Amino acid sequence: MGKKRQEILVFLVIWVLMQKVERRVFMQGLLATTALSAGLGSAWSQSRNKIVTSKPVFAYDDVVRRARELSEAPHDPTVQSLPAELAALDFDAWREIRFRGEKDPLGDPTKHFKLQTFHLGHLFQHPIQINLVKDRISEPMAYSADYFDYGRTKFQKPLPADLGYAGFRIHYPLNTATSSDELVSFLGASYFRFLGRGQQYGLSARGLAIGTGYLDNREEFPFFKEFWIERPDPKSDLISIYALLDSPSVTGAYRFDLVPGQKAVMDVTVTLYVRNRIRRLGMAPLTSMFFIGENDRHMNDRNKYDEFRTELHDSDGLMIHTADNEWIWRPLKNPLVQEVQRYDTRNVRGFGLFQRDRRYEHYMDIELAYEERPSYWIEPKEDWGSGVVELVELATKDETADNIVCAFVPDGPIDPGKPFTFSYRIHSLNEGLNLHNLAVVTNTFNAPAYALGSNEQQAGNARRFMVDFAGGEMDYYLKNPGLVKIVASARNARIFRTFLVPNPKGQGFRAMIDVKFEDNQVGTVRAFLSSGQKPLTETWSYSWRIYNF
Repeated sequence: MGKKRQEILVFLVIWVLMQKVERRVFMQGLLATTALSAGLGSAWSQSRNKIVTSKPVFAYDDVVRRARELSEAPHDPTVQSLPAELAALDFDAWREIRFRGEKDPLGDPTKHFKLQTFHLGHLFQHPIQINLVKDRISEPMAYSADYFDYGRTKFQKPLPADLGYAGFRIHYPLNTATSSDELVSFLGASYFRFLGRGQQYGLSARGLAIGTGYLDNREEFPFFKEFWIERPDPKSDLISIYALLDSPSVTGAYRFDLVPGQKAVMDVTVTLYVRNRIRRLGMAPLTSMFFIGENDRHMNDRNKYDEFRTELHDSDGLMIHTADNEWIWRPLKNPLVQEVQRYDTRNVRGFGLFQRDRRYEHYMDIELAYEERPSYWIEPKEDWGSGVVELVELATKDETADNIVCAFVPDGPIDPGKPFTFSYRIHSLNEGLNLHNLAVVTNTFNAPAYALGSNEQQAGNARRFMVDFAGGEMDYYLKNPGLVKIVASARNARIFRTFLVPNPKGQGFRAMIDVKFEDNQVGTVRAFLSSGQKPLTETWSYSWRIYNF
């Protein structure tokens, strides 16, 4: 600034001499210029100090930039080792470590949203970084043992100050105005889940699925390595969470905007950067559990289950809404051998896993309350192009394992070179019966394909499926059942008989479909009810396999 000041003074002297002004005028000009120069210098100095000391404003673009830069380097599989005592914790010892409810690191001015973190240990050995965004400024949330009550779990040595966290959850007065209920949690790999009012955790969502449908035990599990949690605006009932995803094949930037309520809604924005070609990318994947249900009791299974509860599942069906406005309902099952079913679609309008059966007497579990599990409905915000909705069903012998996965898989591989972006909305619903106006599937049963006590010879490899439809216009057509017909088709199987029976008790119709299957081959069956050319129901879809072992 000194050199610039000298140049101004020299210029002024020359100008005064040229104008032959009086000495008094010259001195006044000199003093004014000196004051102006000093003022400019002071202002510049203050501005420079302000620029140096101010902190950058946080935005989703910062996470996108981090993801891009991370993708340009080879994947680093190194995971910080936990202290031996912490790594060796069993589930009970890990569960003893609780976040202190009186702590409030998020500092929501309305006191509605409250942050709690999960401690590392047991299965959760991968530390994550959590940042808090307040007034658009991001600050790391350092690990502190003061956040936790360790209960009966003790350690001989103090835990490291840079330990990190396993995950986190957000509490909110969801069920009553004075409660603080768990609203959403992120814990393990890219898993997350959230609740609507009156719901209990069941299924989970995931950030991404890679290679799930191959069933070759080589599935890749991306993980969220860093989070940014934004303190909510006091005038808004929305909380925003950002995440940085990493894996050997891909990195990603995520934004989750969650609005709690009777039916909670989460908007998800995704930007991916691919390191290595991905042949099967699962977008908006969901994971759940189905053990037994009315459609799959395993009565003909070599593994008989000694179980008083007649149904055990977090979800009982997959729903798909196609671009052709067809609504498909696929009851879930627990196969003897893992199966994959793919539904070809273009510009899919929606899909999700549902817990449609919400009657306590069907589960009879006082503690687990399966009838209160949420249903997740995925709605793409743009055209996802052609691909398949993929359903993976794994065999399980108990209710503790998640054995159901569904996701949208686009046609063709995803290659490096440019960002891959998409967005969608997740609704946390109950039955979800108001998504369309058609009659819905309420029950699916199966039995031998013949009438007991008749002289009919039982067909080999045959099965009868009984499907109950109710709602929609079923009450209207019960008065004129002759106007209703079954439209059924099969693949890798042959339908040899169908008949339709009014079901006043169920306020609809029961369709019965007799199908002959091939040995050790998965056959699929589809059926809906119509009147003339008018569909009256959603399309029931199911698969079956005759096992000869």
